[in-house]
Amino acid sequence: MVGKGRLKKERKFVVTDVLLKLAKLKDLSLTEFLVLMYLDNNYSDNFEIELMSESLNLDAEVCLESFNSLLMKGLVSLDSKMDENDKYKEYVSIDNIYKIVDLEEEKETSEESEIFKVFEEELGRTLSQTELALINGWLMSGTKEELIISALKEAIFNGVTSFRYIDKIIYEWEKKGLKSAEEVNDYLKNRRTERKKDNKIIDKREQEVLDYDWLNDDDK
Repeated sequence: MVGKGRLKKERKFVVTDVLLKLAKLKDLSLTEFLVLMYLDNNYSDNFEIELMSESLNLDAEVCLESFNSLLMKGLVSLDSKMDENDKYKEYVSIDNIYKIVDLEEEKETSEESEIFKVFEEELGRTLSQTELALINGWLMSGTKEELIISALKEAIFNGVTSFRYIDKIIYEWEKKGLKSAEEVNDYLKNRRTERKKDNKIIDKREQEVLDYDWLNDDDK
């Protein structure tokens, strides 16, 4: 049974959305995440590895190794400043993590806006709310933006602008394992080459029939 004294000493940490997004974005290890969480909850910017080790209940060497990894990734910074006693002390800053997450969110918003713009330019009209929802649905399901745009252009090439037709193209391509515009281009190129070969064979056979001298057929 845990004593009351120990409960009083336990420290509660707050995990923010920024840390959770950053953990996924930068593929942080558990110890890296814990060190960032500690720094984000720490009221002092003094770099005190012993206090960090004690608060996280982790070996000091493990904390230091994770902290150095975060330094290398540019998620934290460490500066030396002179204190009021004219002594140099090391101070930690995690301001970069907020900048990184903000930039990533701006990038995602920009990319989403870009795909809507491409659709409207290719179709020559404003998208309906239903069509916007369909595009968002493709993106949320994990379909790459470049694959969606390739499907749009393939539909227009075939003279069809129905979103149901575009959805069918995306479904067929993903079923074939195509994930990028480059893979799609190679697939379409090979398919059209095969069609040309088949058409040439048919044309050759038709020409042979037309050129055949039926009047002088020895088997007649």
